[in-house]
Amino acid sequence: MSFLSTKSGPEDLRDRVTDSLSAVRGGAHRDTLLKAALIAGGVAALTAGSAAISSLRRRIEPTS
Repeated sequence: MSFLSTKSGPEDLRDRVTDSLSAVRGGAHRDTLLKAALIAGGVAALTAGSAAISSLRRRIEPTS
């Protein structure tokens, strides 16, 4: 792992996605993929819940 990154954001993201896809194609363990899917689903659920709560709070608060 390099501490000094010389790649821009999109280049680094592209490389990470490519590495992840090659790991999947290379026969990554099913348990690892399941854990990653559960984590991604959890993050998506927390984000959606947070957005819903913020929306409800904005509706309830009196407008200034």
